[in-house]
This record gives sequence, C-alpha cells and structure tokens, in this order.
Amino acid sequence: MLVTAVGSYPKIGPPAKAPSLRAAIHRLDAGQIDGQELRRIEDETTKEVIQQQVEAGLEMVTDGQVHWEDGQTYFARGIKGFAIHGLIRYFDTNTYYRQPVPEGKLEWQGPIAVEDYRLAVASSPRPVKAVITGPCTLARLSQSGCYGDVASLARELAQVLNKEALALQEAGAPLIQFDEPAIVKWKEDMALLEEVSHTVTRGLTTRTAIYTWFGDVASVAPDLFRLPYQVFGLDFVWGPANWGVLNHFPPEKELGLGIMDGRNTRIEPVEELVECIRRAARHVSLDRVHLSPSCGLDYLPRENAVKKLKRLSEAARRAREVLA
Repeated sequence: MLVTAVGSYPKIGPPAKAPSLRAAIHRLDAGQIDGQELRRIEDETTKEVIQQQVEAGLEMVTDGQVHWEDGQTYFARGIKGFAIHGLIRYFDTNTYYRQPVPEGKLEWQGPIAVEDYRLAVASSPRPVKAVITGPCTLARLSQSGCYGDVASLARELAQVLNKEALALQEAGAPLIQFDEPAIVKWKEDMALLEEVSHTVTRGLTTRTAIYTWFGDVASVAPDLFRLPYQVFGLDFVWGPANWGVLNHFPPEKELGLGIMDGRNTRIEPVEELVECIRRAARHVSLDRVHLSPSCGLDYLPRENAVKKLKRLSEAARRAREVLA
C-alpha cells in the first residue's frame, strides 16, 4: 500500500516558513517585484510543501502544484494557440479559474511542467509523481473556440499533451498521472476519453494513472478500466457508488483509493479510515492500493491538510498491522 497525494496542496500557510506567496502575488500585481522574484518565492514554497508531505508520512509526493494558477491555466499558458479569458467556477466548488479559449491551432512549444518537476525531485527524499490535466477535462473546461466542439479540441489536446508526457518521462517521472475529473460529470464522453487516452499515452513506457474526483464512475466503470493506464484513482467520499465498482475491478490494475475528504476540514478518525481500507481490501490486494485523499487539498487551510495527511499515514500503518 502506497500513501500518496492526488495533486494540489494549500499554497499558503500557516504553518509556513517560506516567504508569503499571497503577499508576493500582490507585490507582483503592484509592480513591486518581477516574475523572477515571484518564481523564487514559489520555489521556496514548493520545497516547503514537499517537506510537509514527507513529514506527514507520504511515500510518493507531488510538487503541490504551487506554480499552477489552476489546473487549466497552467497548461494552457504554455500551449501556442490558447488565449486566457475571464474567471469561471471550477465544477461546484468555491474556486475559480481563468477559462482557456483556443484562437488558433494548438501547438506544443516545449516542456511546460518539466522545470517544476525537476525542482520537486531535487527537493524530495521521496519519489515524485508528475501530474497533467487530461485532454478531455482540459477541453471540457475550456471554450471550444476555433475548434468548434469539445471532441475536436480534446483530440488536438491529446496530441499536444502526449509530447508533454514524453518530456516528463524523459525527466525521469516514475508515474505520470492524468487528471480526468470531467468524466464524472460528462459521462457521455466515455468513448472520446477512450480515444484520447490511447493518444496521450502513446510512446510512454513509464507507469501511468488516471484520476477522477467529485463523483462516481459507476455507469462507465467497465469501459474506464479498459483504458491504457495502470492506476485508476477514484473518489469514494463524493462518489460512494464507486464502492460497487470494486466488485469488478481488474486484477492487473492498481487502485487510487480516495477515502479522506479533500474538501472538508473534518479530520476523520483512524478507525473510520481503516474500515474503508478493509472494505477495499476485500476486492483489491493492498499491494495494489494507492491510498490518498479524495482530491487535491487546496480547498483546505494548510493546517487541516497537514493533519489529514498525518492521519492518512497513521491509518495506513494501522491497516498494515491489522490486515497483514
């Protein structure tokens, strides 16, 4: 059983020793610092959030997505042809992102996340997984623009993001995670997701994962599990129907077991988490489980995120003892 994060982590403390990222952003907007100084502070914050994940007991970490404005803008800014428009709500959360709009043919201009990934690896004693917003989700959360429809945009994005994935593989990523939460809302996209998944993973020899959250995949599970990924991350908090799909979970695949609520400050009791692990272990052996929160943690105050990750690690230790 591997204890890991899904992706994002609260950028702003407390507890925090790095310079205030919020203050730095305000100073950048006011013209008091330049982008290079903001980058330095983002780097320091990245090192700090990695250290907090390690101290909490995670066995595979992420860079916390400190350099990401959000999951859409971060990649869209690095792809030629995208313009960034106004703020729009991210699913049903109280967070917003600037919506990308393709105004010309999309083209990969070079690595977008590799520099940030290398910083994370240099700052972490634990393995670091790379994360990419998947082509279907990025297409659904963008306007279709000059592509005219979601499917055409997603197919083009799959070509572009495949090049990004290959660059991250070249940088040594042991696992590349593709975030596709949109499939829980637009289940009619399942055939499209299958098509673009084969494109976006083409040429990859490193291990890959697909992660979903904010709902269940019960109605598309048989098709989902046939996709060319080794790890399938599911949200068992906001998608309780996902428990039912474990009856038919493929024996050769690995399960991202999202059992700790990434959107609620409540710190779950150890016994509650162990019972969830026990329930999953009836269908999936623990050596094929990636234990995690239900989604990224940037919806929480940092002190709650730290407590939740420590509690998750404690539950993993307890489960190993009682289920061995």
